[in-house]
Amino acid sequence: MRKERLDRVGLAALIAVTFLLAVNQIVVKEVNRGLQPVFFAGLRSALAIVFVYAWLKYRGLWDRIKIADLGPGLAIGAVFAAEFLCLFIALDLTAVSRASVIFYSMPLWLAVAAHFWLPNERITPKRGFGLGLAFIGTAWAILSKSPSGHASIAGDMFALVGAWGWAGTAFLARKTRLREAGPEAQLFWMVLISAPILLAAAPFFGPLIRNIEPIHWFWLVFQAGVIVAGVFITWLWLLSVYPTSTVASFSFLTPLFAIILGYLIFDEALSFGLIMAAGFVAAGIALINRR
Repeated sequence: MRKERLDRVGLAALIAVTFLLAVNQIVVKEVNRGLQPVFFAGLRSALAIVFVYAWLKYRGLWDRIKIADLGPGLAIGAVFAAEFLCLFIALDLTAVSRASVIFYSMPLWLAVAAHFWLPNERITPKRGFGLGLAFIGTAWAILSKSPSGHASIAGDMFALVGAWGWAGTAFLARKTRLREAGPEAQLFWMVLISAPILLAAAPFFGPLIRNIEPIHWFWLVFQAGVIVAGVFITWLWLLSVYPTSTVASFSFLTPLFAIILGYLIFDEALSFGLIMAAGFVAAGIALINRR
């Protein structure tokens, strides 16, 4: 049932999801030491097919996977592949905190797309001002220097393209006929299509195996089972129940969590520029979603 306002269940789910997504950034950064990023992303999608399929069968939802949805399924899967190819490379090249602030500017790009193509999602003057603040924050994050030397303009740009990809999957989940299939079916198409794309692309990005350790395989399974099959389904469910912009706006909590975790785990610097950038993005997204 579609709801017009966020309730306690939605609030609790959003906070849990945003924190786990921040943990996810840390996990990706760590596993990139053992597996090449694109290969890692492809393995994760391939393994996630099993988990998502099992969930669909368990919930009796397998009949929602229809050949008639092949077109939008291919589209959302390809965009999903591009999103995580870029994010995993970004986390390999730049600091978790920087990549997260830029990647989680996604609501900015989704709001722009929703203004033109989704009903009841028009940009008002107040929301337009919020868009401007969020854009300034994203640009500030990209242009600011990291005192710890963990910055990379290439990594920042990959994170930005990843944000566009995330906005694209959220938009397709609402705009195409996949909105009737439900979040589980949407995710199944994403992992089913992205897995072969990412695995085929992986050899073009260097050796597939780096300094692999047993813990990296554990985190791979964690990614596929908990993050993809658990957190992503919850995220898509939230999009299907609550207003798109409201759900998207809570994503600004993830970079705040990621900044703290990056500082605690990887000793990343808490630079003034990055914190201000996160603040601008958060303030902008809050304005975008005020009615």
